[in-house]
Parts: sequence; C-alpha cells; structure tokens
Amino acid sequence: MYKMLRFLDAGESHGKALTAIIEGMPANLNVSIDKINDDLFRRQQGHGRGKRMSIESDKVEILSGIRNSRTLGSPITLQIYNRDWGNWHNIMHPLNAEQELKAVKMPRPGHADLAGYIKYRQKDIRNILERASARETAIRTAVGSLAGQLLERLNIKIASHVIQIGEASLHSLNYDRDIKQIISDADKSPVRCIDKTTESQMISAIDDAKANGDTIGGIFEIIIEGLPAGIGSHVHWDRKLDASLCYSLMSIQGIKGVEVGLGFKSAELNGSSVHDEIFYKPDRNFFRKTNNAGGIEGGISNGEQIVLKAAMKPIPTLYKPLNSIHVESKDNIKASIERSDACAVPAASIVGKCAVSWSIACAVVEKFGGDCMEELEYNYNTYIEYINSL
Repeated sequence: MYKMLRFLDAGESHGKALTAIIEGMPANLNVSIDKINDDLFRRQQGHGRGKRMSIESDKVEILSGIRNSRTLGSPITLQIYNRDWGNWHNIMHPLNAEQELKAVKMPRPGHADLAGYIKYRQKDIRNILERASARETAIRTAVGSLAGQLLERLNIKIASHVIQIGEASLHSLNYDRDIKQIISDADKSPVRCIDKTTESQMISAIDDAKANGDTIGGIFEIIIEGLPAGIGSHVHWDRKLDASLCYSLMSIQGIKGVEVGLGFKSAELNGSSVHDEIFYKPDRNFFRKTNNAGGIEGGISNGEQIVLKAAMKPIPTLYKPLNSIHVESKDNIKASIERSDACAVPAASIVGKCAVSWSIACAVVEKFGGDCMEELEYNYNTYIEYINSL
C-alpha cells in the first residue's frame, strides 16, 4: 500500500554511520534539532546500560530536505555518525575489511545470529549481528522524533514510561495517566519509572542480573493524548490503527508482545467488565468513563487516550554465555560475547515513543493530506470543528 509518509534507514552497528531518508514530510514544519538530540540522549540513558554508551554520544546531522530549520517538502536525510568508527574501520570497511578480524562463529541464543547466518549464506555471523543490533534504533529514534514535532503542531502529545522490570512492577498501583506528569517524572528516573518505590525495586533487579552476568527484560507503556476520533479504519486489515501501532512496536529489537488498553487481561473478564460505556455531554461530546479499549475500537481511534504496552525480552548477549554450536566445526561451545547492556527497557521506551510517533504521523498525514503544514493544519482543524459540532 502506498503511504504518503515513509522512510528507509541503513547502517550497521559498528559501521561509519546510520542514515535515514524520509519522504513525504510536509513543507514548512519548523524543526528543532535540539529536540531530536534530546530524544537520542534519552535513548542512551537508563540504569543497566553498557560501556558503549560512554563511547557514543549520538547527535543527528541533517543532510537534506530542511533549510533554515524548516522542511522543504523534499526528501529529508538524517545521519548519525559512529564515533567509534576509528576502532572498527579495518573490520567494517565496505571495500577493504579484514575478514578474519573479530569474525563471529558462535551464534547467541535469542538473537538473529543463526537464523540470519542460514538465510543469507554468510561465513561470518558479524554480517548478521551488525544490522540486527538494536543500534539501528538510534536512527529510528531520530526519525520518530522529527515526526513527533509534526504531531506537536496539532497538539498531539505522546509519553512513555517503564511499568515493569523483571518482577518489579507498577501494575498494582492505580496511577493517574496525566501525560505531562508522566513525561516529567519519567525523565527524572534512571529507569523511567514514575513511582520511587518501584524504581528502587527495578534498579535492584537490574543490579542482581548484572552481578550474575545475566540480563533482564520488562514492559513499558505509551500514552497518546489529543488524537481525535476517526484516525485509522475498520474497512481493510492494513488500515487499522491498532495494527499499525502494534507493527511499529513489534519491529523494535527485543519486543515480544504488545497490548492495547486492557490487552490480555480482557481475556479473563466478562464483557460487562471490559467494554467502555458511552456517554454524552455537550461540552465533551461522546466520551467514556473507562478506557479499557485503550482509545481504539474497530481499528479506529475513539478520542480517548491511546494506551499501549510493549514487553521486551532480556538482551541475548550474556556475560555468562549460554550453550551454542560453532557453525563451522559444529562443536559444542559457549555463545559469543559482544558489548552489551544488562537492561535496555528504559531506552526501549524512548524508541517505542518515537516509533509510535512515526505511525501516528503517518495516519494523520494520510487522512488530512497537504503538501505543506498550513494545508494539513487547515484540513485537521476543519475536521476538529466537525467533531465538535456533533
């Protein structure tokens, strides 16, 4: 299906740079490079991150499509240079790489290593792990952060925070999803948790895993506020908004499950306890007092907050590696070790926010169109007036 807004990214984990080309961004969007770099900084933070974060300090460079901080309507090129490239030049050079340097023959359980090695008929697993690495999410964060600036013009806000690491969980708390407060509190926490007691439990869980040479996963939540009813569609499988959002989250390295609203919990309950009753007031139009649907019904936004959860598995690189097989000798051996984190759930919550920002921006641009922001905003505001007249 043709999409009005799309991007393609490229680059390897230890390559020279990560690059993305964005097509379809309306002209005349004011762009703050500082906001993009702030999201890149947040992605690199979080208790449990590894040594590479002290090497890299990601900054985006804009190569095309923006002039004097305004989009032109032409393709936008973003690049993040790899500051560690000098140490990997001989290994990852596109033309003159020394093949035997740091060659990988021991696939890690839980990674794309073996499946990719078989699929692409490689002799060195490094040719797989470099692109499969979560390092790719740096450029995706930049792309999504730019899309988020389009949404800000329409007063659509997106927040993310961590609700579980290991068994340390916010699930037992009845917390208020005040989006401004969540953004503020999450940014102050080393694990992006809005509750101090749960934060301490999460930090302890990460420290325990790290001390044992192990890794640990968790769950983050994303809240979208200000998106009007009517985004997405029920008429085709590939136009459903919840399907698009789940796709964007599942495409992030390490994500193994996504929930919308009440999610899997709804399977345990009767319909009378799950479905959100509909009310009406002249000053609010149609509204719900509960939001178990997570803001989406029939693949269409219903005007309530959109609430998503994503579950991230533990990172597959362990400093006490699991059993594996040498792909050439077929000997039993321990899996290879790359630089890694003990936990990347806080970082993944930032990637998730940016990935969702991109999907929402795609849906908004597809519905309201416009070659420039003025045209898009006019169409959008006209639609809001229609909704308010109901």
